[in-house]
Order: sequence, then C-alpha cells, then structure tokens
Amino acid sequence: MRLHVRGTETFVGTGSRPLDPPGRGVLLFVHGAGMDHTVWVMQARYFARHGYTVLAPDLPGHGRSGGTPLTSIDGIADWLADLLSGLGVASASLIGHSMGSLAAVAFAARHPQQAERLVLLGTSLPMPVTHLLLDAAADDDHAAFDMANVWSHSARGSLGGNPVPGMFVLGGGERLMERCAPGVFHADLAACNGFEPEDTSHIRIPVTVVVGTEDRMTPMQAGQSVADGFADRARVRVLPGSGHSMMSEQPNEVLDVLIEALGDGAE
Repeated sequence: MRLHVRGTETFVGTGSRPLDPPGRGVLLFVHGAGMDHTVWVMQARYFARHGYTVLAPDLPGHGRSGGTPLTSIDGIADWLADLLSGLGVASASLIGHSMGSLAAVAFAARHPQQAERLVLLGTSLPMPVTHLLLDAAADDDHAAFDMANVWSHSARGSLGGNPVPGMFVLGGGERLMERCAPGVFHADLAACNGFEPEDTSHIRIPVTVVVGTEDRMTPMQAGQSVADGFADRARVRVLPGSGHSMMSEQPNEVLDVLIEALGDGAE
C-alpha cells in the first residue's frame, strides 16, 4: 500500500491483505537499522490472515519509501504517530526489532494513548554503536554492512542453513543492507547511538522482550535489563541459539512468541 505521510510517498506492507476495519486490533511492525518491511513478511502475513490489521511501513528513505532517513529515535516515534493518525487508527500494538524496538519504546512514552502493547526484539536501552561501525557507515564503506551482518548472526546462522527452504540467512541479510541508499545506514546507527531513553516505569502497558542467546549486537543481559525497567509489566522470551537477526534465523519461533504476546491465540 502506498500513501503519503508528511507529504512524502510511503510504502506500508499490509500482509498482502486490504486494510479492513480492525477485528482483533492493529499491529504496527517497525524494522531495524538499514532494513525495511520485508523482514516482517512471514509474521505480517500470518496476522493479516487471522483477523488483525497489519501495518509494516518502510521508514522514510528505506525500502520503497521516499524521503530521507529520520535522524533521531524520537523523530521516528513521532512519524509513526503521524502514520497512524493519517490512517485514522486510534491505537496499535507495536512490534519493533533493534532500532525499531527503540522507536516502539519512544512511541509508548511520547504517545501513550496510541500504544496498546509492545513487543521488543533484539533490544537494548541505551543502544550504543561501536565507532568502528559508525565510521565505516559514515564513509558508506561496504565493511559496515559486513560487520553488522556477521555480528547479527549466530554461528549456525552464519553457516547458511535456514528452516525456510531456499533462503540463505547470511546472504539475505547482506543483500538487504546493500539496498540502502548512501547515508541511510549511518543515519540509523547514529540515531540508535544518540538515543537517551527516558524512565520506562510510567509506561503501563504489557511488554514482551524477545532475546537471543547468541545475540552479539544486543546481548541477552541487555534485553533482560530492558524488561526489568518495566517491572511486572514485562516478560522475557528466550530464543535459544538465535542471533540478532532472529526473524530470519528462527522465523517460526518468533511467530510463536508474537502469537502469545499479541493475541488470544490466533489459530
């Protein structure tokens, strides 16, 4: 689906389904740095076929969306709020991966009436980025993609096996980042590195934090700390053997977690 947000053409994945009036609710999927809506294809299609309204936008400057990348996490959160408002959506559950998880938290803090639930995958608050990666991305050096891609996968994921036939985990991650326009990856990484999260104790909605035991970008301990910040409103779900790129490494396990976190048991 194509629409205009703040006057700029924006592509929003809908799980290949029309935007029917919400049945079970609205799910807003937010991708990570250098990514686009395609990281959510499996999960988006599942929920769209089980009574949910699904929105998986390409953030500005990413994927099929026009414009330039937003330079701060708060800016992404406000853009997401404008997207929902433009579609007449009063509230949604947010599912965010990596940079998208930061945007989801900022959204809940800045627009509390519009946030119903949060699912945070591969998250850390704050989310510092090593200068080696930032500098390479600033130079549009392909080494930035190489570093991020290798660090985002587990040892098994790096070998090439995939539970989805015909898919190459490591190669797919590399190719996805290679589609970035110059400057996009650096803008995303800088936004993550510069994000100063607020106290999350006032966010009073259910939160699920998803961590991978082999995540080298946002280690398990970081995800647990995020959950601790929400106190009794958060629960942690662990994906044994998964790296940071959990939607491609363990797509079925991620879907199971989302079904548990978001619904009343979609069949």
